[in-house]
This record gives sequence, C-alpha cells and structure tokens, in this order.
Amino acid sequence: MKIKQLPVGDLKANCYLVWDEGTREGMVIDPGDEGEFISEEIMREQIEIKAIFLTHGHFDHVQAVLEVKLNYQAQVLMNKNDEKIYIESGKSREYWTGQRGLPMPKVDRWVKNGDLIKFGGEALKVIEAPGHTPGSVCLYSEKHGVLFSGDVLFKNGIGRVDFSYSDPEAMRKSLVGLSELPKETRVMPGHGEETSIGDEIPDGVSVFREKESR
Repeated sequence: MKIKQLPVGDLKANCYLVWDEGTREGMVIDPGDEGEFISEEIMREQIEIKAIFLTHGHFDHVQAVLEVKLNYQAQVLMNKNDEKIYIESGKSREYWTGQRGLPMPKVDRWVKNGDLIKFGGEALKVIEAPGHTPGSVCLYSEKHGVLFSGDVLFKNGIGRVDFSYSDPEAMRKSLVGLSELPKETRVMPGHGEETSIGDEIPDGVSVFREKESR
C-alpha cells in the first residue's frame, strides 16, 4: 500500500492519497483544500480513486471534497454523527479564515465502527473515535500497521476538546482504545508529522494529556 501525504490549506491539514500499487485503485482521505493540487497529484500517481474518506467534518479537512468528487466521481464516506459539522463547514471556513466557504456534496455512505473500506487488494477498518467531534473516525490497516488518525492524535498532542460539541471523556476513551493497537503502529495524523502509537500513547492510563492541540 502506497501513501502520499499532502499538507493543504492555511492550516496545513494533511490530505492523504492511499492506493494499491498493483491495481492503482485508491482513495483520498481528508481533501481539506487545494482541490486542483490534490487532483494533479492523483493524476501524477495515476490513481483510480474509488472513495473520498473523511475522518471528521471540520472545514480544513473537507472543503475540497466537491472538486475532487466532480473530477473523479468517487463516493464520499464519513460518520453520520458529524453530518451537521460537515454541512456547515463552509460557514466555519468563512468565520475562521475569511475565505469563501464551498458547498458540500451529499455523503454517499455513512460509515461505522468495524466497516471495511476496500480498494484493490487493500482493506482499511473504520475505528470510531469521538471526542474532538462526535463523528471522528480513524482508519486502520492491520496488514501494514498504519493508522490514519484524523484530528484525534498527533505527534506530541491530541485533538482539541473545547468545542461546544466536543466530549473530553469520549476523547479519553477513544485514546485508551487506540492505545491497544500495536506500539509500532505508524500514525498518520490530520496535522503535522508521522508518529507512532508507542511514542504517543504507550499505555491506556495516562493517555489523556493536556497538550497543545489543534
């Protein structure tokens, strides 16, 4: 499985291109901005995009969905608990950045814990991880030992839980759950550099830390 990280937008949210190197089938995770750039990278890698997967509904992770969907006719997947945040992401973008918000296409498939997202010979498992937002989810490949953590877990930090819809206790439970993954699991976060489960949450007791979050 090939992975290409693309930091996009003013907040440098990580968009990921993930594909089967043999079949070239793949997916886009969190196309938050710069849809033209993302599409150029997809063409450069000659990926046949099967899905657009959203780890949560925040504007910096979803505002290029429409452009990518129009270019590749791929299905949009996310957890239904973030539907309202997703729909209102254009307004959020205008509020936080002053930039014009874009309309959001309908979600084609609501995903839940344990669902498998398949492309080529690969299958990534959905892990519900609420706290940062009600519908935050991660994607996990046991085969390759990789977790796409969205804004749940970063290098030296966790997602902020001070929004009106955030839930600190749910975040604690989500992190405890993720701490049960193998320590060598590579973590591909929604912002910043790659890290690992062992480096960030080595046990299930002290994982909920007051750190700088995004």
